[in-house]
Amino acid sequence: MFDRLPEYPWESLKPYAAKAAEHPGGKVDLSVGSPVDPTPQIIQDALDLASNSPGYPSTAGSLEFRQTVVDWFARRRGVVGLDVTQVMPTIGSKELISWLPLLMGLGPGDVVIQPTVAYTAYVVGAALCGAEIISEDDPAKWPANTKLVWLNSPGNPDGRVLSKSEMAAAVARGRELGALIASDECYAELGWGRWEGKTTPCVLDPEVCGDSTDGVLAVYSLSKQSNMAGYRAAFAAGSSDLIKGLVNLRMHSGLNTPEPAQKAMVAALKDETHVSAQKAIYRARREELLAAVVDYGFKVAASEAGLYLWATLGEDCWKTVERMAELGIVVVPGEFYTLGSSEYVRFSITATDSAITEGAKRLREAINLAK
Repeated sequence: MFDRLPEYPWESLKPYAAKAAEHPGGKVDLSVGSPVDPTPQIIQDALDLASNSPGYPSTAGSLEFRQTVVDWFARRRGVVGLDVTQVMPTIGSKELISWLPLLMGLGPGDVVIQPTVAYTAYVVGAALCGAEIISEDDPAKWPANTKLVWLNSPGNPDGRVLSKSEMAAAVARGRELGALIASDECYAELGWGRWEGKTTPCVLDPEVCGDSTDGVLAVYSLSKQSNMAGYRAAFAAGSSDLIKGLVNLRMHSGLNTPEPAQKAMVAALKDETHVSAQKAIYRARREELLAAVVDYGFKVAASEAGLYLWATLGEDCWKTVERMAELGIVVVPGEFYTLGSSEYVRFSITATDSAITEGAKRLREAINLAK
């Protein structure tokens, strides 16, 4: 009964992590995308103030929480006109991503679409309910039995950002098929280059979905922008009928976000100062690591938003993983993110300043030794 899913992919990295740990300077782990900087004090304080929480929390989310999310969408994402009935909290975004196909009643004979370069949770959701997973970016190629389409923009691992027109084409095709378009957008505040100073496009933007949110769901997490991964703090927004149905199923299942976590999210969403400050930290780390990665000889693709560098040396990804392990650096093989990524690896910029500096130093030292 437990054979629907393979072993968790990061288990296969353990030998390379062990190899990296043999380096005289120790291991530099650039594989994990978990935040390492402190959760902002304003969020910690909100959690502390809400810690006396003896009753069960609302599965739908408190009115304060839902209104705060509505206001945030209008202020930060350009999505106006949402109602509190169109929002619900989730216990982190991965929980919803993994369970959504099952909550929708999907099963054998149904198709779930994921990006051609995709975060591992989408295939998990399909496997848990027995649906077929197809990796396809072209809406015209989505089959008639498609029931759920996952967009991921900005993407993990590749940092690709979909334009409004690309999103709109996906929504139009999804409505034609009667499929739900779900957009995973948790890196929206972390754009680089042309996306500096603005958030990336949202699937709920009227320029994307028109004057209706029917058949559309946006998923967002505060793990990255606010260093709240340990809080399991996220939310989804879409049509009121869709949210109502999901809330009912989640209520039956006990999938309710703790009230203190909701209060902490309210504090986080109302404060933009900490988001800008954290982004500045990531910007500095990204610039330092990017320069060293390129100097070493990697070609960096996309990576225009998010917390990763998607890079290739034009060789099998496991060979690159081994090459980096010999330098004491741990990276993620692209094979984790569909077979079409077998020549890429992912570098994370969520490591500490000292780890990023050390990793960049080792890459440059390796260049000098090769000369």
